[in-house]
Amino acid sequence: MKLTELLRDIEYEVINGDPEKAEIGSVIYDSRKAEKNCLFVCITGANSDGHSFAAEVVEKGAAALITEKDVLTGNSPDTVIIRVKNTRYALALISAAWFNHPADSLKIIGVTGTKGKTTTTYLTKAILENAGHKVGLIGTIESVIGDSHIPSKNTTPESYVLQETFREMVDNGIDTVVMEVSSQALMMDRTAGFTFDTGVFTNIEADHIGPNEHKDFDDYLHCKSLLFKQCRFAVLNGDDRHLSDILKDSTCDFITFGLNKENTLGSDNDLRALNEELIKVPGELGVSFDIEGKQIIRKVEVGTPGDFSVYNALCAAGIALHYNAGEDAIRSALKSARVRGRIESVSVSDKFSLIIDYAHNAMALESLLLSLRKYEPSRLICLFGCGGNRSRSRRFEMGEVSGRLADLTVITSDNPRFEEPSAIIDDIETGIKKTGGKYIRIEDRKEAIAWAIKNGESGDLIILAGKGHEDYQEIEGVKHPMDERVLINEILGRKVV
Repeated sequence: MKLTELLRDIEYEVINGDPEKAEIGSVIYDSRKAEKNCLFVCITGANSDGHSFAAEVVEKGAAALITEKDVLTGNSPDTVIIRVKNTRYALALISAAWFNHPADSLKIIGVTGTKGKTTTTYLTKAILENAGHKVGLIGTIESVIGDSHIPSKNTTPESYVLQETFREMVDNGIDTVVMEVSSQALMMDRTAGFTFDTGVFTNIEADHIGPNEHKDFDDYLHCKSLLFKQCRFAVLNGDDRHLSDILKDSTCDFITFGLNKENTLGSDNDLRALNEELIKVPGELGVSFDIEGKQIIRKVEVGTPGDFSVYNALCAAGIALHYNAGEDAIRSALKSARVRGRIESVSVSDKFSLIIDYAHNAMALESLLLSLRKYEPSRLICLFGCGGNRSRSRRFEMGEVSGRLADLTVITSDNPRFEEPSAIIDDIETGIKKTGGKYIRIEDRKEAIAWAIKNGESGDLIILAGKGHEDYQEIEGVKHPMDERVLINEILGRKVV
């Protein structure tokens, strides 16, 4: 492809060479993969800067470089060097052009929020498929293209991978994509180069704030809001107190959903849940409710507990109604859909219940424990750890939440990364001690789970929080295999999940 075709939608300056003469054989942003006739986009990352490898990729035969600052390329008079303001933004637009703008052939639904993104995408996919759409999915757990399930490295992939995935979806006859959109992805322009058909906002609270993420909550909030400047229509949590900030400078049409009659903008929620009833049967905790407002659907059931489950279901229903899904498609999908690692029940005993969930911050953990409290367990036992090389405040906050709301906390290890697990546990313990809550420390996660199962009593509800769908433990830069379902099978000596 001609370089000028890839640059058609980009403002740029030619620093060296003639773009008209450059033929591009591949688009590369990892210097290790540079090859003859490639277009190399110099990306500045957290740990390395692609600009530093300019001479190396030229030596490998790169036809052109996209840069945002000066580079040293050695003796390369024919190599085209293009200067842009932002190479990440340029990569997104170049990638869209390279794959012939596949997003133009898709209805793309982007879901953002602090929690609920994964569950909402799976619920939406299930409803829309019931309604006859062919739906692809991109998210934290996996990308789904027809019968293919590809494990994810990021919640939202790099722009090149995202456009490549869109192209594969189009080629496989998919008409609709539902995807998670992280604040990091919006900040790094991974979703630039196309317009979302629908943007979705689940909720927002302080999270992902730290040296390698967002500098403060205002920055986090701003990045979330960017989605709603890039979509035609929006489905929004009308109960969230930050809704007006999310919609700032947005021009899209929207509907709101919530548990309250009036949203935080001062008008009525378009969809609301009424008449909630808890569902408590062996092996299942759930909730039923009625949907009222612009659409009335009676006795909707979801097989997971809590108000957050109602919010997720309302959100998915709001999306589905925008795409003309019928009442039957909505009701049947919400009742049957399950998401790995999100309030996932595991049948380990007839005496007590055990649930695996991804709750890995204070907001999510508090919401989860408050919801489970409503089912009146004999004891609510919370087992969790916190990831290393992340904000220390999360550890204190989660410790305080569990100490206050659980009858017993089992503090263990999560992904310690480059920190000592015991030091992370010390921080969690500091938070728990503020509450006077009961706790024990068991650093090895398998031993901790085994202890919780062995000591489970009749009527107990045990929650394994933090890992959810993850099947690894990250220690000193290495991801070691570790799936809580496998651990449970090994502990019990039989396959239960």
